[in-house]
Order: sequence, then C-alpha cells, then structure tokens
Amino acid sequence: MQNVGAAWAMTTLAGSPMLVALVQTATNLPVFLLGVPAGAIGDIIDRRKLLLVTQAWMLIAAAVLGVLTLTGTSGPWTLLSLTFALGLGATMNGPAWQAIMPELVPRQELASAIALNSAGFNLARAVGPALGGLVVAAIGTGAAFVLNAVSFVGVLIVLYLWRRAPEHASTSTESVVAAMWAGARYVRFAPTMHSVLIRSGTFVLSASALWSILPLVAKVELHRESSGYGVLLGCLGVGSILGALIIGRLRRLFSAEVIVTWSVALFGLVNIALAYLSRFDVVALVMLAGGVAWMAVNSSLNTAAQTSLPAWVRARGLAVYLLVFQGAMAVGSVVWGDVATRFGLRATLLIAGITLCVAAVATARLPLSSIREVDTTPSLHLPEPTLLVERPLDHGPVLVTVEYLIEPARSAEFHRSMQGMRRIRRRDGASRWGLFEDAATPGRYLETFVVASWAEHLRQHERMTVSDREWEDAARAFHLGPDAPKVTHWIAGHG
Repeated sequence: MQNVGAAWAMTTLAGSPMLVALVQTATNLPVFLLGVPAGAIGDIIDRRKLLLVTQAWMLIAAAVLGVLTLTGTSGPWTLLSLTFALGLGATMNGPAWQAIMPELVPRQELASAIALNSAGFNLARAVGPALGGLVVAAIGTGAAFVLNAVSFVGVLIVLYLWRRAPEHASTSTESVVAAMWAGARYVRFAPTMHSVLIRSGTFVLSASALWSILPLVAKVELHRESSGYGVLLGCLGVGSILGALIIGRLRRLFSAEVIVTWSVALFGLVNIALAYLSRFDVVALVMLAGGVAWMAVNSSLNTAAQTSLPAWVRARGLAVYLLVFQGAMAVGSVVWGDVATRFGLRATLLIAGITLCVAAVATARLPLSSIREVDTTPSLHLPEPTLLVERPLDHGPVLVTVEYLIEPARSAEFHRSMQGMRRIRRRDGASRWGLFEDAATPGRYLETFVVASWAEHLRQHERMTVSDREWEDAARAFHLGPDAPKVTHWIAGHG
C-alpha cells in the first residue's frame, strides 16, 4: 500500500517520469548501500532492541509523510527523502527480522515457520497493491501513509512483549567493519551458502521476467484493466498459500535439492505456458501453479540458509542472501524489460521459461543442507586459551599450531578430513591455513592457521558449532597416543 501510494503521490506532485521512477530507486537503493552493514549490526547487538529501533524509525517516517501529505505541505523531494528513510528502516530491519526466526519456534518447526512467513509475504505482495489502489482512490494517499504508520504499532507491541532468551556473551566486542569482514569470510568458505546464493541468483534473475512484465501481459495480451492484473497477483498469492500447506509433506518425501530443482522448472513451465495462453481464466489457474513454485523455491532456499548459518553470523549471511535476491530482481527486471521491448511480451516469457528450465538442470547438483544434517548450536567445548604474555586483546596476528601423529598409511584419509577443518578455521576467523608434514618423520603433521588478533582467536572458540566439533573429532581420531594433539599459540612480538 505504501509503494502504491508513494508512486501515485509523485504523479500528482510532479509530472516528470524521472521523479516517478526515483520513487522505486529511493525504496530499493538502501538495500545496496546498507544491506551488508545491516547484517553485521544485526549480529553484534541485541536483535530485539535493533528491531524496536527500526520499527519505530519506520513508524515516524511514515507518520511524518502521512501528515505532510494530508496537510498539503509535501513536495517531490520531501516524498523521496521520506521514502528513502522508510527504505533505510526496512533495510536495517530485514536481516535481523529473518535471523530471529530460529529463536521463535522449535528447530523441527523452523521450515514450516519459514514457509508460513514466505506465504504471508507473497500474499501481502499480491493483495497490497490492489488494496493500496482502493485506499488511494477512496480516501487519498495521505491516508495510505497513515495506515502504514499505524501498522508498525502492532509489531512494536509484540517486540516489546517478547522476552528473548539470553545469548552466550562474547568475551570481546566486534566492530561493524570487522563483523562485515567476518561475515564475508564465512560466506566465502560455506559451501551450503554458495549453493543457496547461486540457486537463488539464477532463479530470481530469470523469474523476475514474470513479475516485471505481468502488468503489460494483463493489459496488452489479455485485454484486462488493473482489476485483472490484481486478480493475477492474487492468484500468485493464493498459490503461495497452497505451497505453504503442502511444503511440509514434500519435505518428508523429497530432499531440498529435488524440491528446489523441480520448483524452478515448474516456474519455467508457467512462463512458457503464459507465452501461448490467451484465456484469462486459464492464465489465472496457471498463476496458481506459479505461486506454489515461487513459494517452494524461496522457502526451501531460505530454510537452507537459516539452518546452515550459526547464530553469530546468521544476520550477516541472510543479508548477503537478501542482497543477491534483491540485486537479481532489480537487474533481471531491467534486462527482461529490454528484451520485451525488442522481441515482444510472449517471446520474453518463452525465453525466460526456457532459461529457468536450463537453470534448474544446471544447478540440480548443488547441495543444500537440511535441519537434520547441520547442528549450528555453539559447542563451547574448547577451553579459553591462556594469555600469559602481556598483550592487548586486539594485538596480533596470532599463529596457532596443532601437532598430529598419525599412521602414515592413512595419510590420504587424514588429508581429506583436514579439508573440512580448513573450511571451519577459515570461515571462523583464520586469514591463512596450512597443513605440513615433517620431512624426517612420516606421519607427523603440523596444522597451522593465522588469526588477525587474540580477540579474534577467542571469538573462534565461541563460533565453533556442534557440527564443527564432529569434523574436529573426526580429524583428531587419526591422532595416535593417549594425549590430544598438542596446541600451541604464538602471538606477534612487539615491533
């Protein structure tokens, strides 16, 4: 409703197509400017307090815009500024909002909760514009802005009443910049996130064709007015609800990889069907299938991301996921708009459908984690290393060595197992990692990794999860002798 009201208000305040287009820019630009910092902030401060601040910020921005519009004192640049302020609030809110979901429901119900959230979002996306148009026509854009402001009150009440479970307190504070680098490093060395980002990017890039040209399809090809476009959006929303109702059963029967692959292909077939269909009622039925596929893909990918990300980096990882999603949607809309201009609407839908089917096949083998496969609970099994040499916590770098003695005949197995440790060390804070064999003693290995500071190494201990510990136990099982592998900490001397 807010987006419809803002776009319509700009058409009455200024006739410039550029200013009208800038409304969408003001809404989406904050995602690209602050998406990653928002994720870092969502991880290093209390998420409940952050959400209270962002919701209050958006309430104030929407209320000011509503009052100025109702009093006739709003101008084009005021509208753009306050729309940008709302976008900033939504951007700062998004990663933390997604990251709190595992705290709200039991782990075994997380996938269903994400599906429900996705269905609600898609239903709002379908119904909101139509409802916004009715509100603007009936009582004006100012009223739509005020209603948007009022909607934040309920959320603020729920957040205020929520008693968040206490978290394990970190032994050292982390700056926003350091948190951003840590999040980027984690995503770089997290194979599941690679699969999620590639699958999401390729899907949304092609699927954006349907979202971007659907108004023209409704008007030009199906000869319908805005109400017909609203019905098609509503069918997508209803399809999303149907998808939420059946996704639980699908997860019991098929893996996440299979569900995502076939759902991407189904969305591609929906595009291909729309390229040939002319009857409105049949198109509406096909859009139901499109809603099911859209929800199944995004819900499954969101679940895979959330279940693979430990709490300490969850908001940062989801910020990257949202950035890829939004970026692919924005880029795809421009690309498919140009394709439609050159080749026509039906040809564009056909090309997009074929591209989606190709993407489904090309990404089918990319693995996605499930709730049963990954336990991101902090293990907290490592004792805090003792620093007897007088150094500040931010002093570094720190070199950590772990000495193993294994059967030489099992060297190949040991190397494969240590590759898992390499990923864990790097994504949890190490800037370099190596594995060296003693040239004079076969079977004697030295694992080394470098961390930027002593504080970062302490955070490494806190970041290890139960699943990480299983990797560590598997690697240490190769070690011979009654004692554990010898761990030594080397800290940089004074210059």
